[in-house]
Amino acid sequence: MEEDNVPTSHKMVLEGFILPFEGKLSANNRWVKLAEIIPWSTIEKDYADMFPSNAGTVAKPLRMALGALIIKEKCGFSDRETVEQITENPYLQYFIGLEKYQIEPPFDPSLMVHFRKRLDKESLNKINELICKGKQTKEPKDPDEPGGPPLPGGTPPEQGSEPAKPTNKGKLLLDATCAPADIRYPTDLSLLNEAREKTEKIIDTLYHTGLDLKRKPRTYRQIARRDYLKIAKQKKPRGKVIRKAIGKQLSYLCRNLKIIDSLLNLEGHGNLSARQSRELATIRTLYSQQREMYTNKIHQIKDRIVSICQPHIRPIVRGKAKANTNTEFGAKVAVSMVDGYFYIDHLSWDSFNESCELQKAVENYKERFGFYPKAILADKIYRNRDNRSYCKKNGIRLSGPPLGRPPRDGRPNKELEKQDMKERNEIEGGFGVGKRRYGLARIMARLKETAESVIMLQFLVMNLDRRLRSLFCHFLCTLLEGIFGHKADKKQPLRVNFGSY
Repeated sequence: MEEDNVPTSHKMVLEGFILPFEGKLSANNRWVKLAEIIPWSTIEKDYADMFPSNAGTVAKPLRMALGALIIKEKCGFSDRETVEQITENPYLQYFIGLEKYQIEPPFDPSLMVHFRKRLDKESLNKINELICKGKQTKEPKDPDEPGGPPLPGGTPPEQGSEPAKPTNKGKLLLDATCAPADIRYPTDLSLLNEAREKTEKIIDTLYHTGLDLKRKPRTYRQIARRDYLKIAKQKKPRGKVIRKAIGKQLSYLCRNLKIIDSLLNLEGHGNLSARQSRELATIRTLYSQQREMYTNKIHQIKDRIVSICQPHIRPIVRGKAKANTNTEFGAKVAVSMVDGYFYIDHLSWDSFNESCELQKAVENYKERFGFYPKAILADKIYRNRDNRSYCKKNGIRLSGPPLGRPPRDGRPNKELEKQDMKERNEIEGGFGVGKRRYGLARIMARLKETAESVIMLQFLVMNLDRRLRSLFCHFLCTLLEGIFGHKADKKQPLRVNFGSY
């Protein structure tokens, strides 16, 4: 990275980091290595306008904001614990751009929310592209892989002649997954009960003795609560019993909404908070949806609300046969993987068919590397006729058997199909690691914008860890080459016979 035009405060020198005690930071520490991998100067140059420092209170540097978010997602800390860890660890302070160790917290934990709002999903996606792009120049690549050296035997074109058309290279892995939000499993009865309780609190806020009313409107909250618990405590209530309970909760909620409308029409009523106003609008939509489903005896409706606090969440049907539940509630993410690195193609809270993202992912691949992939390893859902014709047109091999009845003598490319299935497991395993290790299985952020930022950050952190492991493997192979005098094969598992030396 060129850093000639970067301000001096952005150039971090490891030896220049001041410690309050003797010694210095180790250059082999993982946080020091991560700080070298991330192109801070380029990111600062492109996104410094998100953190202006010429008006009002001086904003925190971009490196501090992005570094703190990376630390949080990599280690699985809460916002408060992240600030505590940064305060106690000089390596973390170096990682976020501080020039010397300080015992005071660098910022308040509440600023973490603002960091996530400023660094939205579009900005983080571009930063992820920069981090993945840096591997093309810092890591050794094979000729058949994107970003590798020129193919052997290639000669530069003569002056005046047309440049040779680049051949397809590399493999593109495609898949989609769901990032579930941190909500309880929603049922119609529990949602209506929650909506009823929130409308009761809204009525308590709107009503006061100064209004020209003889008494406070009755809500029958105790009777409604008893009717709900009578069904909720049953282990397996019957369908007719649940439907009757839903009808009762709908009547209670309808009565509360009419009372709220009458109180809002009176002068001098209590003021609702911004959160209560948002929840009231969500409850009105929820009531209309539940009333329509109850009247028509259906269980599906467009843009169905499954959480009052997070109305942007939608149900996503799972494609796993052995799943405990066939539905997840969160954002759906279409992802492509190249050389073990994740690229986000599409993130949406509404369910979508991931097969429609294949052509977009291929065009993004060509824009990144300058050529189309040699093969696409994808699931069965991607192998429709439009995608097959598109791949055939651009000389791309799409994994899986061809359409039509299989021949009697067996499929000639059966071994190749098995090999493709084995290689495609890498992206499935990446999703598993993200959900078990990096928190992708439960998104704790509650706002729509911050939840999208958290999802993007988790894939970004996985790419950073991938680069860190690749650098370590390259260092180990180089060390063994110098010790044992032969070149290690980076494609094969590292095996050394120490008995021969």
